[in-house]
Amino acid sequence: MVLKKTGPIESSPLERVDNEPDPSPGRGEVRMRVSCCAICRTDLHIVEGDLPMQTYPIIPGHQVVGVVDRLGPAVLHLRVGDRIGIAWLRYTCGHCRFCTSGRENLCELSLYTGYHVSGGYAELAIVHEDFA
Repeated sequence: MVLKKTGPIESSPLERVDNEPDPSPGRGEVRMRVSCCAICRTDLHIVEGDLPMQTYPIIPGHQVVGVVDRLGPAVLHLRVGDRIGIAWLRYTCGHCRFCTSGRENLCELSLYTGYHVSGGYAELAIVHEDFA
């Protein structure tokens, strides 16, 4: 389900798209075959335009569970067939005072699943292994 334009949820702003190319994992990333994805109030805020859009089009969804089906280069800890989840927090720098004190959600370079990068309202999703 792709969000190309925000709108009230009752106006069905999410569009089913069947011809999206399969994503490929990059360095340190894995691709997951999505089993299920919950809907969070944050997803509704994104779909309805309550949060300023960062990327268009975007595939929302950040409470994702599935199985690893492909590994990118340099993946160290996950294997094909592993069951994993993808959460809201997608990336942090790992070096700032927030990251080094266990407060990664405050990192000024943080990225979020289904907001900055595509999320789990898809058949396949990509995540860095450190955030799976």
